[in-house]
Amino acid sequence: MQQQNRILAIDLARGISVLMVIIVHTLWIYGDIATQSETWLGSVVHFIGKGTPMFLIAMGVSFTLSRNQSIILSIKRALYILAVGYLMNFLKFVLPVLVGTVPDNFIEAYGWTAPATLNNMIYMLGTGDILQLAGVSLLIMGVINHFSKNKYIPLIIALFIAVVTKEIHGFRLGIGGVDYLLDLMWGAEWNVYFAVFPWFSFILIGMFFGMWYKEKKNSTNYLFNKMGITGVILMLIGGGLCFYNFNYHFGDYFHLGPGGTLYLAGFNLVLLWLANLLVTRIRENNVFTFFYYCSKRVTTIYIIQWVLICWGMGALGYQQFGVTGVLLLIPFYMLLTLGVQKFVLDKVSTTKKSKKQTHIARKQIVIRKT
Repeated sequence: MQQQNRILAIDLARGISVLMVIIVHTLWIYGDIATQSETWLGSVVHFIGKGTPMFLIAMGVSFTLSRNQSIILSIKRALYILAVGYLMNFLKFVLPVLVGTVPDNFIEAYGWTAPATLNNMIYMLGTGDILQLAGVSLLIMGVINHFSKNKYIPLIIALFIAVVTKEIHGFRLGIGGVDYLLDLMWGAEWNVYFAVFPWFSFILIGMFFGMWYKEKKNSTNYLFNKMGITGVILMLIGGGLCFYNFNYHFGDYFHLGPGGTLYLAGFNLVLLWLANLLVTRIRENNVFTFFYYCSKRVTTIYIIQWVLICWGMGALGYQQFGVTGVLLLIPFYMLLTLGVQKFVLDKVSTTKKSKKQTHIARKQIVIRKT
């Protein structure tokens, strides 16, 4: 039961997170500037966006509990996630540009002159999204796990990253491709939204708690109670630092300083504690089951929603809607995303499994006959 609750709490948090992403991205792409910055909807959605680290912490916990944590498998997973991430960038940015459906004001928002050039498309292809962060992080996680099983190692590295990130933000060597790799690590520009520094620190905190959980013989209550207590402490420390110097310690959401990183880590640890409280106190129901479904398909749902939202600009324009328009588009893109997942990808997956099982059954019959 304890094991099940732990899994359900992580799945609930992850399932909610990926659906909240659809809300955030719909506002970003379709809400006009006034709607994003001056309305109740903009304030609520930006608050929702602060839940991204919850997914990253859950990723760290899940990594420590996976059956095979070999460095080779970590590298394979990392390369796969990176490939998928750049494929997503191609589908959501480059393909619409090639087809000619991207609005001019979207290109102009980058500071470019429409139509987009080859260099512009290469820039968009290289956008550092959360999948790029996950891919690079998996590489490093595999190395850390290979050389040390001490739970305090990822915690120390996480705190180190949180502290030093602001001091090295934007450091480059002036060498094209090398600078892009450095941007993925600690970029301060807008070609990378989720740089490894500081966002990897959330994943490392998840690794720390995952290792702690295993040490305590899979005690779910122990794990999430410690998350809740630690979360409150980190919120107080991080919040105090942000109050002292907001520009340095928080800045903007994508380029956090030490205080902002600690505050959001604490905030999302408390959210995970609440998720466990829900699955412990409330019996399983259709709503929970729906979130568990989304959690198991988190990567494909993330890709689908981004691609569909970006493709939609060809018909709906870029940042053209007020509150009412965005509120109508949010459920539309949620239903469209989930529809593609369930009626396209799930069916393809089911068909492949069925064919594989049929092939295995036939092979076994042949072996028996011989």
